[in-house]
Amino acid sequence: MKNVIPLILLLVSIFSFSSTAADVQLPKKKNLRIYLLLGQSNMAGRGDIEDEDKTTHPRVLRLNYSNAWEIAIEPVHQDRPKGLGVGPGLAFGKQMAETDKKATIGLVPCAVGGTPLSRWSRGGDLYSNAVVRAKAAMNDGTLKGILWHQGENDSIELATAETYEDRLAQMIEDIREDLGQPKLPFVVGQIGEFLYTRKDPTKTPHARRINDALANIPNRVPNTACWKATGLTHKGDEVHFDTKSEREMGRRFAEEMLKLQKKSR
Repeated sequence: MKNVIPLILLLVSIFSFSSTAADVQLPKKKNLRIYLLLGQSNMAGRGDIEDEDKTTHPRVLRLNYSNAWEIAIEPVHQDRPKGLGVGPGLAFGKQMAETDKKATIGLVPCAVGGTPLSRWSRGGDLYSNAVVRAKAAMNDGTLKGILWHQGENDSIELATAETYEDRLAQMIEDIREDLGQPKLPFVVGQIGEFLYTRKDPTKTPHARRINDALANIPNRVPNTACWKATGLTHKGDEVHFDTKSEREMGRRFAEEMLKLQKKSR
């Protein structure tokens, strides 16, 4: 697993079709508000890219995989050579930017499809990569929060589902410690409720248990929030959220993040 990240970066360099990192004028460090995007494919995004998603925002940037800032455009994540799409990140960034006209939002995409929580826990390759990218971004701005959407992989086996809440709570504490921000706002989103009734229920038999764990995180860990996946729909594969739902996820992430930030003032 240790070699997964270098492989991803190599594939990105070959297959990337994102905008190039044109000269981006960065604001003062205090005005570049940085957010980490962590999780698996529904954070990375698999929604079909529509005209609305091709509209950029001058104050929403992303840290590309060469650790250079550029205007954020879909697909924000590039965790695989094909099949990329709309995730919640850009919609989140746009709403945060419109809420604070003085802020420039810096998205740091780190999600990778199909990944378990174990790889996102301290000592895992994806955890380490996220910390490295966060610290690189913090050279230019201020880390303001983390967005988390993951759990489908851990809903397959009872053993991982039963321990999910404890392990996620520990991960939140660990990453806050490693980034030097013990009260950093952390928002989690539930996995799709459509996983409860999919045609083959044996694929994600413990999805409800994962969502219960996610919903309880705010009771376990201070300065965290969870939004529910009620009303969100899949793109036809019973796994990935459709484009409209991905945009709505971004808005729900923004709503909960703003609430946490207001409380901590």
